[in-house]
This record gives sequence, C-alpha cells and structure tokens, in this order.
Amino acid sequence: MKKLGLVGLVALVLVVFITLDLGQYLTLEYIKAQQSEIEAFYAENPLLAQASFFLFYIIVTGVSLPGAAVLTLVAGAVFGFVNALILVSFASTIGASLAFLVSRYLFRDMVQTRFGGSLKSINDGIEKDGAFYLFALRLVPAFPFFVINLVMGLSSIRLWTYYWVSQVGMLAGTMVFVNAGTQLAQIESASGIFSAEIISSFVLLALLPFIGKKIVSMVRNHKALAGFKKPAQFDTNMIVVGAGSAGLVSSYIAAAVKAKVTLIEKHKMGGDCLNTGCVPSKAIIRSAKFMSHIRRSEEFGIRRADASFEFAEVMQRVARVIEKIEPHDSVERYTGLGVDVIEGEAKIVSPWEVEVNGKTISARNIVVATGASPFVPPIEGIEQVDYYTSDNLWGLREKPEKLVVLGGGPVGSELTQAFGRLDISVTQVEMLPRILLREDPEVSELVKQKLIDEGVDVLVNHQAKEVLLEDGKNFLIAEHQGEDIKIEFDTLIVAVGRAPNSAGFGLEDLGVELNPNRTIKVNEYLQSNIPTIYACGDVAGPYQFTHVGAHQAWFATVNSLFGAFKRFKVDYSVIPWATFTEPEIARVGLNETEALEQNIEYEVTQYGIDELDRAIADSEDHGFVKVLTVPGKDKILGVTIVGEHAGDLIAEYVLAMRHGLGMNKILGTIHIYPTLAEANKFAAGAWKRAHAPQKLLAWIGKYHAWKLSR
Repeated sequence: MKKLGLVGLVALVLVVFITLDLGQYLTLEYIKAQQSEIEAFYAENPLLAQASFFLFYIIVTGVSLPGAAVLTLVAGAVFGFVNALILVSFASTIGASLAFLVSRYLFRDMVQTRFGGSLKSINDGIEKDGAFYLFALRLVPAFPFFVINLVMGLSSIRLWTYYWVSQVGMLAGTMVFVNAGTQLAQIESASGIFSAEIISSFVLLALLPFIGKKIVSMVRNHKALAGFKKPAQFDTNMIVVGAGSAGLVSSYIAAAVKAKVTLIEKHKMGGDCLNTGCVPSKAIIRSAKFMSHIRRSEEFGIRRADASFEFAEVMQRVARVIEKIEPHDSVERYTGLGVDVIEGEAKIVSPWEVEVNGKTISARNIVVATGASPFVPPIEGIEQVDYYTSDNLWGLREKPEKLVVLGGGPVGSELTQAFGRLDISVTQVEMLPRILLREDPEVSELVKQKLIDEGVDVLVNHQAKEVLLEDGKNFLIAEHQGEDIKIEFDTLIVAVGRAPNSAGFGLEDLGVELNPNRTIKVNEYLQSNIPTIYACGDVAGPYQFTHVGAHQAWFATVNSLFGAFKRFKVDYSVIPWATFTEPEIARVGLNETEALEQNIEYEVTQYGIDELDRAIADSEDHGFVKVLTVPGKDKILGVTIVGEHAGDLIAEYVLAMRHGLGMNKILGTIHIYPTLAEANKFAAGAWKRAHAPQKLLAWIGKYHAWKLSR
C-alpha cells in the first residue's frame, strides 16, 4: 500500500504538470519574458526566493520532470554565479538522491528477484568500482541525468556514496551552466548573442564532455598505476611480447615511425601461423589436393593417372615450405628494420618493465601479443596416448592407418580432408549437431557431404568421453544419443579450438583483467585496465585469425605510441575469413544464421557457380555466391562464397563493404572473361534483376511496340 501510495503521488504530480501545461513555465522564452518581475521579487525577498527556488528544483529533479537545465540557467541569471552554484549544486544532488530512492523503493526488489542472476556481474562491478563509474557518468553525461538516477537506484550502490559522488561529479557541469546563465541574463539584443562572454560559455558547454573524458581517463589511469614505481627514464619506447603475426606487425610499424622498439620471443619467430598453423596446414592441403586431382583425372579427359607418394616426404615438404618462408619473419630481417629482437622468456614485472634473460627493460608502453595454444579438453584417459595438436603434428612422419580428428571446426575439417586424401582412414568426431557450426546449414552440409564422398566417417552429435587402451589398441569412447560409441584409432588429432596465452608471464600479478574466455580484457583502443599495457592478436580476441591480429596490431601500436595526441578505435566492421576445405568457404559480414539470431532484416541473392563458364571449363562448377543486402537497397550486409578459390573471390566484397560500395557498383565493374571472379558480377546481376523497375519496364515495352508501327 505504501508503494502504491508513492506511485500515486508521483503520478499525480506528473498529471498536474501535463494537464496544466506547467512545462511552459520552464522554458527560456518564458523566463526571459518574466525576467524583470523575477529579479524584482528576488530583490525584495532574497531568502524566500532562494528557498522557493531550492525546493522547486528538488521537486523537479526528484520527480524527473524536464526543465532542470533551464532552471540552472535561470539561477545563474537571477542569483549570480556563487549563490546559484551553491543552490543548484545541493538542490540537484538532493533531487537526484530522491529519484534514486524512489526507483530503489519501487522497483529494485522486483528487478533483482526476476533478473538477479543477470545483474550479478553488474552488482559486483558496482560494489568494486561503483563510485568511479557514477563519477564518470556525472562528469561525462552519456545518458540524461534522470535516467542515471533511476537506473542506479536498481543497483547495489549505497545512498551516501551515490550522494557525494553525484555532488562532486555534477559540480563541473553545474558551474558551466550557471556561468552560461549569468551571461544569458545580459542579452538585450540579437548582437548580444555574439558577445565574447556568451560565446565562451557555450564553448565551455561544448568542451565539457571532452574535458570530462580526459579527467575520467586521468583518474582511471592514476588509480590503475597506484602502487607501482614509474622509472625515471625508459630504455625503449615500446616492448612487444610475442613474435607472431600481431607482434611482428606491431614491431614493424613502431620501427617504421622511428620509435625504439624491443621484440621478445621465447620460442620461434613467426609464431603459430608460420610454424604450426596457417603455413603448414596450407602446405599439406596443397599436396592433398594434388592427389585428389589425380583421382579425378577422368573429369579432365585423362583416362588414367597414377601417383605414388611417401607420407614422410609429404611432411618433409611441409617443413621445406616453413623453412622457405622463415626469412620473412626472421630475427635478421627485423633487426635490419631497426627492431631490437631478444630471444628469451619475458615476464612483465611492472606496468613499464619486462624481465628477460636476467635483465630488466623499461618502456613507456608494453604490447602483449602472445597468441594462443591448442585447447585440449579434459577427456578421461587422453594422457595415455601420444595425441597430436597443431603444435606437434608437423613432426609426424609415420603414416597413420586409423586417424581420429577430434573437432568439426575449420581447423578440424581442413585436417580431416587433407589426411583423408592422403589414403588415410579418417573419422571426424564433433560434439555439435553439425560441423562448421558458424556457417549456414547448407554450407556445412556441402562440406560434410564432400568429406563423406571422399571416404571420411563424419560423426556429429558425438561427445568424446574417454580414451581406452585395450589389447594394445586405442579407442575413443564417444556418447551419441545416450549410447557409448567405440572408435578405434592409432593416431589422434585434437583440434577443438585454441586457448589464449594470457597466464604465466606476469599479467595476473599486475591485476590485468581477463574476459571469461581468458583473453585479455581490452577497450576499443586495445588498452587493458593497466593503461600502459595493450594487447592484440589471439590473446586479445575476439577473432582468432592471423589477418585480424595484424589488423589489431596497427591500432595497438599507434595508440601506444601516439595516444597522448590521438587515439583510434579498432574497427571490426568488415572482418573476412576463409575455411580451406574443398569446397572452400569464404565469409565477410553476416550470414543468414547470424542475421536471424540478431533480428536483422535482409534479402538474399544467390548465384550458382555451376553456371559459370570458367568453373565449367575447370571442372569446378560447384558452389555459390550468396549475398545478404538491406531490403530494397543494394547495401551489402554480408557475403558467403562456397567454391574454388572462394578465399580469393571474397576480396571484392570485402573492399565493397569496407568502402560502402553496393551491388550496383559491382555490377558496373568490368570483370575479365573467363574468370572465376565473374561470379561476383553475376551475383550482382541477379540482385539487379530481382530489383528491376517492372512498371517502368512495362511502359518501355509499350514504347518499343509503338515504335514498330511507325
């Protein structure tokens, strides 16, 4: 009943306010019209005028009525700067606290009961840093103050904390508005609008959010670095930990802009991509594809083709490919570019210092680019067998007879097909309902069917539970629809994902925050909660692609070196990737699955590559180009290409999306005949046909018919 009474009282105030149109009295025009009478009343009754204003301001803000900004200007115009500042500062904070209490009393219990689990992390954050977050909102009003009052009432922040932080946080904005009010009172004509005082007041208003952000940033940085001793001078401008794709690009950029940069790598230059990931996997895929073409010889008019190979020699070729590319990422090359390369294990000991090989090196900023490692799920008994991951797979020389690949993602599917084409009996085990779950269902089905056609046993909805050794044989026990399935193998490859390398080199000792998936928690500038430490690549997420790591490296490096002058938000708006199975899959932007999940409206245009002349000539006439566009427009939301060289074909759409080009521009671009790239133009043509102006074409048809009779 008490809550109902309070709701009724608030509702009554709102009804009266709206019914009597009291908002008209809270406009600058009305105040200016009544300025002389207000000033006269104040001159005769100074205490009564101030007390009445104080009480009225509390009511307006407490009930969340519009007009607080105008009242603040009025206060400056009538009471003068000092008096107005005192009145408004306390009245606004008391009113905000009343609104806070009303929200808490009426709604918090209900919200916490229904959404307590979802709000737990928010409440934990408020408990830890609530005062700072509130201060930032008050100083840089990202949301209207009345919204902040109501929302914070639902949180666990204490009333006294809310009061004093609001009092301090709103002071700067109150000062600017009150000062503007003192100047507005002096306007007598249109020319007064352009006075230096008025202009300066509004310049202050415009600058307030930027000044506030700067102050918030300074406070946050000071809090994060408190307790650490900053070196008097630095040995280098930037230290990069990790020499994978992201670390190499960071070092390269820093050296290119003449910064002194130190790069530390504990294992191999080039990181996972060169040594255990992209390069070796594509090398074995190429050899396996050659063997698949031999088996398809009749499709090319060759009656019979045979090829013999030694598995060890195929793996040796993989090693030679790595060796040939190694100079691109070598110590010698980067030393020649001006990078100080140190081979050793790094430990970050302070926000500015890294220990390596018994020596401490200091820098203004540190970029963490330590990558990720293969994740091995906790399967009972797996330690009994010498299983392989991408880290140690490339040392394999003896050809497996019965291979199990655990994982149906891009890496697992690529390896499954490659080894299957090398005359190995392969079973792919995936716990989810389909392989390549991030792709649209028909894309997954195409790849799955291709694997099956090539002799792979694809097992989806199979949860790996245990590894057994029986009678000298290895078995994987996988649960499928409540039953245990026994799969024999002599070689096991675990390819279920990668875990970020974020532990073991000092981050935890400094209090660097991590996300639930153990990636380093960074802001839009790739800066961690320790402001001198940045992160990029797999260790930062959210994407684990070599090209994304290189993309992030630019932002991390530039923000690290030049952040005092200008910072750049990392751009994830157009991220492409490819899965190098056959058929090859390339993606950029949304696919249908994601659009449906995100409730985004779209139109689909699909062109079948089986109609493309070059694809037919190459006997690769399979797959499609699928484009999602904004309904009724040619703006591209996302593209999926399935087919030969899809990873190359997608580049045109990446460029188009990155620079805002639509389907009409692609259609109007000349494509060489006969090439696979024509598929992109024909997809644009299919979109155009679907959006042809039918009524106009009907009239044009009548015009041509009329011309025939003339």
